[in-house]
Amino acid sequence: MKLSLAHTLRHYDKKNIGKDILAGLIIMAVSIPISMGYALIAGLPAVYGLYGSVFPILAFALLSTSPQFIFGVDAAPAALIGSALLTLHVEAGSEEAMAVVPVLTFFVAVWLLAFSFMKAGKLVNYISAPVMGGFITGICSTIILMQVPKILGGTAGTGEFFELAKHIGQTAKHVNVPSILLGVVSLVILLVAKKLVPKFPMAVVLMAAGACYTRFGNVRELGIQTLSKVETGLPKWQIPDFSAVSIREAVTVSLSVAVVIMAETLLAENNFAQKNGYRIDDNQEIFAFSVGNFLAAFTGCCPINGSVSRTAMGEQYQGKTQLTSLVAGLSMIVLLLCGTGFIQYLPVPVLTAIVISALLGATEFDLMARLWKVSRTECMIFAGAFFGVLLLGTINGVLIGILLSFAEVIIRTAKPSTCFLGIQPGHKHFRDLKESSQIHALSGVLVYRFSSNLFFANVQVLKNDIEDHIKPDTKAVILDAGGIGSLDITAADCLKRLHQSLKEKGIRFYMTEHISDVNEQLRKLGLGYLIEEGCVRRTIHIALKDMGINRPYPLEDGVDNEERSASRKRADNRVQEFVWAFGSDAEKQIERQIEKQIAQLKESGDIENLLHGRWAHMEELDEDEWLEHLEEHLKEIVNISGKDEHTLAMQIEEHRKQVHDRIAKNHPELAERFRERRHVLDAHLKERHPKVYELVLQSREKNERNR
Repeated sequence: MKLSLAHTLRHYDKKNIGKDILAGLIIMAVSIPISMGYALIAGLPAVYGLYGSVFPILAFALLSTSPQFIFGVDAAPAALIGSALLTLHVEAGSEEAMAVVPVLTFFVAVWLLAFSFMKAGKLVNYISAPVMGGFITGICSTIILMQVPKILGGTAGTGEFFELAKHIGQTAKHVNVPSILLGVVSLVILLVAKKLVPKFPMAVVLMAAGACYTRFGNVRELGIQTLSKVETGLPKWQIPDFSAVSIREAVTVSLSVAVVIMAETLLAENNFAQKNGYRIDDNQEIFAFSVGNFLAAFTGCCPINGSVSRTAMGEQYQGKTQLTSLVAGLSMIVLLLCGTGFIQYLPVPVLTAIVISALLGATEFDLMARLWKVSRTECMIFAGAFFGVLLLGTINGVLIGILLSFAEVIIRTAKPSTCFLGIQPGHKHFRDLKESSQIHALSGVLVYRFSSNLFFANVQVLKNDIEDHIKPDTKAVILDAGGIGSLDITAADCLKRLHQSLKEKGIRFYMTEHISDVNEQLRKLGLGYLIEEGCVRRTIHIALKDMGINRPYPLEDGVDNEERSASRKRADNRVQEFVWAFGSDAEKQIERQIEKQIAQLKESGDIENLLHGRWAHMEELDEDEWLEHLEEHLKEIVNISGKDEHTLAMQIEEHRKQVHDRIAKNHPELAERFRERRHVLDAHLKERHPKVYELVLQSREKNERNR
């Protein structure tokens, strides 16, 4: 394993030093209430939370490959250890708890070390972005709910949503109004500052103001809680007392905690890495988790985890490298040695508001909204991971997340991309029939493309698609298997039945375009006879030739398929570029492109650029469509450019005449089609913008008179 910090410091950009130091100091400050609270949840005295924010953080900074992630005492491991103490009948805060917890932490570190050697980090590759986003949002929401009672004047909650909601309800019966006011005002200030002055360290200002208010004001008289007083000094190093708890119980309890630390932290780290455009080494990270927890065990602390809230805060204050963690850990040492007196003046509502503000920035509800528009299935997967963590806890949330990720893979492969293929008259290449009205199916031949590996969950899609599209005149079915890289025995048996069924109907079956390895699989699965009978061919064209069908291939409905000239093919291939690119959304996209260019016209004043459009390679019919849309914006363009309507309308018409002349010269066979389309576009313009249409007619008449 390697020291990743050496690379960071060797290539360190000095312009980041101020941001890293500031972010580190803020993280140290907000770690005080968070760490102390979670230490209490884990059954240890509050000061052990600060101890866990020193050496484990420094070790993680040296070993982590993430430039920004922060390690520290966190919610999930603390809650699991606290729950384990109850199961072991150990009283929280007792001498026995202080002996048992380090043993559990030690075995957590052992498990993590084993996971790193087993390269278990690769499991995170199977977690999708919706699962990751839902998981992180669930953790953030859970921690926020834990913190809410502290603003109301109570103590932090524990457990899952229903326990947290119950605790909030109980705390609400005895609220402290000054505490609520201080917390809410602080939160509003932080959120507004994040919008207006995101680079300003408002959290530091609020903490300083809160400490001054406590020291010189009447905070305690108003019943507003402050942090407890902490004795000075660093943690003592000692080997855990392994006789304090049964080894069997320690190994069992620590396994679940280690799994949660690995899964939760890796998921969060990868989430931040994807969002900020860098990569991490998952197994190196697990090793860093292990070393951090060994140090925690030898200083009497509870298990240490990656902290989403502190990482989000570091990101908010633009911490760029692990120097942030070093500053946080070293400044915590300084605090423990000579500044613990300051801690007792920090108001809990202010610090809670800082934590909530950071967590709100780390939630990804915007991703959920995006997924709702793009893919309802992925949105439901996000929601499943989110509610899994929120309602059932981190362990169950991790399991649900993994199951959802695998379910997503199955769903995707069970719904493969498929299409039926045809040919554009005069061309050679097979294309999706839905791509354009100019693509026509072959007469008597069904050409079907299946773009996925073929296995038990999706083979029925292939079979049903083919059988549902067979017509009385169908003589052959050709499977374009270019997207099939493997098939299982269920798929092989289904192909066998399909071949037999088609054969009985007098329909020939071909499998084409696939990689040679698929042929080896066919032989192993008992379908070698298909190869021997000539049903497996290298290309669609060879399969057609085997049937005695040669170019130009006959198309359905007697569509002419004579060979076209090279210039005609180029024209055919480029006609309706926007329709090909944007499908049913083409008209909206043209409008959007024109609106963007009209906005740019305000700055450039370049009318000529607007006439040609952004897509300089547009062919004639597309260009005519572009000009049609421009005419609808005639008055708007006149207002911006300062040109009069007649001059601009004439310029557009002149440009259209040039387009028509090019078509008549280069593609005379398209000229009549162009004129017919001109009438359709004119009718469209007359219906939507009659005044502009009249202006265009006047311009055309003037052009005719000038000829």
